[in-house]
Amino acid sequence: MAKGMNENPKGSNQRLKILYLYKILLEYTDDEHSLTMPQLIENLEQYGIAAARKALYEDIEALKAFGADIIYEKGKAGGYKIVSRNFELPELKLLADAVSSSRFLTEKKSKELIKKLETLTSIHFGKQIERQLFVCNRVKSFNELIYLNVDAINRAISEHRQISFIYFDYDVKKQKKYRDGIRICSPYALAWADERYYLVAYYEKYNRVANFRVDRMERVDVLEKNGKKMSDNFNLIDYLNSAFSMFSGASEPIKLKFDNSLVNPVIDRFGKNVAIYPDDSRHFTVIVQVNTEQPEPFFGWLFQFGTKAQIVSPAHLNEKYRNMLNEVMANNK
Repeated sequence: MAKGMNENPKGSNQRLKILYLYKILLEYTDDEHSLTMPQLIENLEQYGIAAARKALYEDIEALKAFGADIIYEKGKAGGYKIVSRNFELPELKLLADAVSSSRFLTEKKSKELIKKLETLTSIHFGKQIERQLFVCNRVKSFNELIYLNVDAINRAISEHRQISFIYFDYDVKKQKKYRDGIRICSPYALAWADERYYLVAYYEKYNRVANFRVDRMERVDVLEKNGKKMSDNFNLIDYLNSAFSMFSGASEPIKLKFDNSLVNPVIDRFGKNVAIYPDDSRHFTVIVQVNTEQPEPFFGWLFQFGTKAQIVSPAHLNEKYRNMLNEVMANNK
């Protein structure tokens, strides 16, 4: 209990009675747990607030008029409880699961966010949310500066300004190895792909749009210089669909032929709006944009389907795919 909280029960704390009453109901009640009038009075006393039954009845009615979904449940174990909130328990469990399993978030940040999610429900249901942290044993990010990076990038996007940063990889000793020079780019968007956050930006060094892993960026600064505007011909959704594993590079339309059994994975990858053309009774074709400058991630995705998938055109991509397969076989003799 805070020092001096009981020193003046008829003072400032008394004027905050209805707020503390609402706080107590939010923390200790839910669909399955309620507080009787004597319990409410006892809890208010912990905040140095003396309350009479009649005044509390009026306060509860005022909270209900304000929009609080408070009901009184009759019976031996009955009492007052809040039965609906901005986030219901299944929604909070879903968010907690996403937070705990996200590779983008560090273990420390995951725990911090889940603790905050717990405050959006009662202490009873909050224990169920805390257990969600152990659902998935995932490889987590090690970069504690990610939140600051995201904040700076979002500010630059909003203000149409450039950013600078340094970029690193890991070597075989698992030590950071920084790439040469400070990178300067015009951020367009933050994208979530392959369970990671990526910055999509115009990179002047390459004179094209490029992608950067946010968790491998450090010393992100928003610059005074205005960023390069996104071209009217640039479609972010099409760009992201064509960038397998978020590799940067030029894309072009390619024609693919699939066995009919592969409709679901094709839609999962390219979206429900992808045009599907029947080829024969057992196959269909699609024409999609794919990064052909660095096609290896796309080849990896295609290879999982074995003989049920084929590159029809362009011929140079088909040849590059076959050459890669031959090299892999030669290397695994």
